[in-house]
Amino acid sequence: MSSPEQPWLQTGEAGVDIPSTPAFPGEEISRSDWWSAWGTVAANSFGGPAGQIAVMHDEIVVRRRWIGEQRFLHALNYCMLLPGPEAQQLATYLGWLLKGPRGGLFAGALFILPGFVSIMALSILFAAYGDVSWVSGMFFGISAAVIAVVANAVKRIGGRVIKNKVMLGVSLAAFIGIFFFELPFPLIVAIAGAIGLIGGRTRPDIFNIVTGHDESTAVDDDDVLVGDQHISLGKPTLRRFVSVLTSGAALWAGPVLLLVLFVGADSVFVDVATFFSSAAVLTFGGAYSVLAYISQESVSNYGWLEPGEMISGLGMAETTPGPLIQVVQFVGFMGPYRAPGSLSPLQAGISGAVVATWVTFVPSFLWIFLGAPFIEHLRGRPALTSALSTITAAVVGVVLNLAIWFALFTLFDAVQEHRKFGVLLYEPDLSSVNLLALVIATGAAIAIAKSRLSTLQIVIIAGIIGAISHLVT
Repeated sequence: MSSPEQPWLQTGEAGVDIPSTPAFPGEEISRSDWWSAWGTVAANSFGGPAGQIAVMHDEIVVRRRWIGEQRFLHALNYCMLLPGPEAQQLATYLGWLLKGPRGGLFAGALFILPGFVSIMALSILFAAYGDVSWVSGMFFGISAAVIAVVANAVKRIGGRVIKNKVMLGVSLAAFIGIFFFELPFPLIVAIAGAIGLIGGRTRPDIFNIVTGHDESTAVDDDDVLVGDQHISLGKPTLRRFVSVLTSGAALWAGPVLLLVLFVGADSVFVDVATFFSSAAVLTFGGAYSVLAYISQESVSNYGWLEPGEMISGLGMAETTPGPLIQVVQFVGFMGPYRAPGSLSPLQAGISGAVVATWVTFVPSFLWIFLGAPFIEHLRGRPALTSALSTITAAVVGVVLNLAIWFALFTLFDAVQEHRKFGVLLYEPDLSSVNLLALVIATGAAIAIAKSRLSTLQIVIIAGIIGAISHLVT
């Protein structure tokens, strides 16, 4: 049985052999079953967080009964509070619960692997053959469709949190701040979080909007964990906290320091490492929130991409398995590819993609291993919930900025920027509108709203239309 709050909680599909009792204990999970379960999750991790969580729930909770409903929701509620891709963090958390740190590393890394390989191949295709007619047409069609996808994200995220005039005001203020005044995304997150913390104390009815999933509505009352009596989850001691924090920080910052030592602080690889390290801690509210920050910085500040190219990278992430934030790999590839130094462009691009992926996902593992023992202490705190609600409301405005920014540079061939009194204004040349892009974006929006096609199917169809159009013209 599923509920409106938990659309991924299903009782199973016809023909699926669901065990009558959970496998028990934890160490009796065979290696083949372990690989099969997480391999299935990784290979089917399309469709954004909701779809990825649905696959994970079906495979780990329903089919194999390794974890009970309440335990699953408990873990998910914690991951919702964290910056970073919640589905990948949930995989890490569940793997950790079942087989300790090695299980968490295995499940979290395997979840990333298919998308990493796919986006690496597409990045090489884009960089090496992007000027080939059908390839450029394919990415053109994907880019146009992604405008509709991002616009739908505004509606979807807004529906969760825009419940009153205060939250609407926060969203509008965030949009105005980032679109017209170029306020940095970290500042917007900090201000929104502070407003939420203060507002949650005085008016929780207004600010306490985004809540976790109600564990009491789980389809069973079994809070089981396979092998629970054998696996020590660890007490939240100061010694353990410092040990995990030190190890995680070393894995996160160590490669960055090595890059500084061996290639110099002004290297493009160091820029990639430091930039995406900062972006990794800002992904509250989903990947779309930080994409605006990544897009504008990589185009305007670093010059790694042209304005229209970021949306091609987002199209890659939409059409491959894994978390959407893996679009950072494309940006990390293109920057060094275009400034390779002593390396070949391909070597530099691959190295940059690896660096971007490393500094983006190491923090996700760190948050899980560091914070899991404190879940009971953190979960349900009204102040945290109100801060998350207000940050998410600000994210709606940030994602709206992203949608408009993408639309301007995809639908129009010429866009001028004007700055007056500290205000940035975009002026598209209406005569330069690309009618094909407009048709594809409009068609994608209608398909998202009216058809039963998945986002993946819609984006792929748009890519095919774009490739064909460039071949026949």
